[in-house]
Amino acid sequence: MAKTVLVVDDDPTQRRLIQAVLEREGFAVVHSENGDEAIQRLISGIGVDVILLDLVMPGLSGQDTLSEMRARGFNQPVIVVTATGGIETVVQAMQGGAVDFFVKPASAERILVSIRNALSLGALKGEVDRLKKRVTGRTTFDDLIGSSPAMTMVKRLGERGAKSGIPILITGESGVGKEVIARAVHGSSDRAGKPFVAVNCGAIPENLVESILFGHEKGSFTGATDKHLGKFQEANGGTLFLDEVGELPLDVQVKLLRSLQESEIDPIGAKRSIKVDVRILSATNRDLSQAVAEGRFREDLFYRLNVFPIEAPALRERRDDVPALVDAFVRRFNIEEGKSVVGCAPETLAFLTAYDWPGNVRQLENAVYRAIVLADAPYLQPHDFPSISGVAAPPPEAVPSAAVSAPPPVAAEQGEAAPEAPVRILDHRGHLRTLEEIERDLIQLAIEIYAGHMSEVARRLGIGRSTLYRKVRENGLEDLVKGGAQEAAA
Repeated sequence: MAKTVLVVDDDPTQRRLIQAVLEREGFAVVHSENGDEAIQRLISGIGVDVILLDLVMPGLSGQDTLSEMRARGFNQPVIVVTATGGIETVVQAMQGGAVDFFVKPASAERILVSIRNALSLGALKGEVDRLKKRVTGRTTFDDLIGSSPAMTMVKRLGERGAKSGIPILITGESGVGKEVIARAVHGSSDRAGKPFVAVNCGAIPENLVESILFGHEKGSFTGATDKHLGKFQEANGGTLFLDEVGELPLDVQVKLLRSLQESEIDPIGAKRSIKVDVRILSATNRDLSQAVAEGRFREDLFYRLNVFPIEAPALRERRDDVPALVDAFVRRFNIEEGKSVVGCAPETLAFLTAYDWPGNVRQLENAVYRAIVLADAPYLQPHDFPSISGVAAPPPEAVPSAAVSAPPPVAAEQGEAAPEAPVRILDHRGHLRTLEEIERDLIQLAIEIYAGHMSEVARRLGIGRSTLYRKVRENGLEDLVKGGAQEAAA
């Protein structure tokens, strides 16, 4: 997904020059000719990742515009631009929240470095905020990624259920993010900031389930050398999330039902019950009603847990959210792995969106993680996802030697055709072809060999991506590029 830069400058020439520089590098650009217009654009909900802000403008100055943006809660990284302002003005802007500045006219390299640094800083701040919210139990539905109809319904239901203490059962396939929804319910409730304790009921040995959930006293059974509080007491005052609740043994289901009804627990070996104040959220990837019919889950407990059901949609049912999810994972893993991947190439995003994702969001997350670790280009290509796209990165030996350097020409009689080669150097009369003709054929051959993977083509030819795209346009090879991208996406 292309990053969007908002350029705020009253000089139209300057706006066009910056736009040309940014679009050449794959950024999307929107303009505002003054501060008021820029603020209105942000209020309208336009997605902006970084802002280039001129300090000297008629009307609302750049400094005042920055102050107004921060006062309204717009926290996008801001780079201030100046041509006449002194160092004091720049210092004031930096103190007001700008992350960088440069003086007009600036080189293309300086502009790009500043924007990429600002994006990295913004991503780092966003990741720190996400982790803080998770640790302190303040994740809300605003932090959930996705605006598809299915996800919008989940958010609306979750926000309503969070306002009460009603038991919520989250259903959905494995990997859809049921725990993320549960954390958002907790963070949107009056228990936000209190303990959030998650228990995977399917991962606990059957003989330890009761002890782990309700606790035990010292010496209550063989091996109980110390007192153990249990998950209910750990979550006291907060929320207990029972993931894969359908995996609980029947005898523990009886004890769980009593705990929910009486708001008290009986630790193993304890002489008296202990009162607890815990909100129960549960989740399952199974059909609990079917489990009830088969006698594997208690009917009374099912009705107790299934008061307010929320169904988490599979990723194939919310394909519109894939670009936003990929963007979030790229930002996170860039930080974790110290990489600087900008995003996905358009053809990559197309096939990621079209894929069915049987493992749902968890599978997408792991696929992006692997691609980030292996990527050596600014944009992720289809061959960075070989297990999904079926397109492996082409090995060096995949390029025929003739494609790089054709054999030396042999003598030919007048009118005799030159020997066949992937890239012909001689024409049908035995004369050298023009350099432009040979270059065109070489680019065409490279695009065909590497199935339209333009980063790999540029690397193999030893030229930049922007130069390659310019030569493709000049030689009328756009259709070949599109065809290769479609083939790779398929």
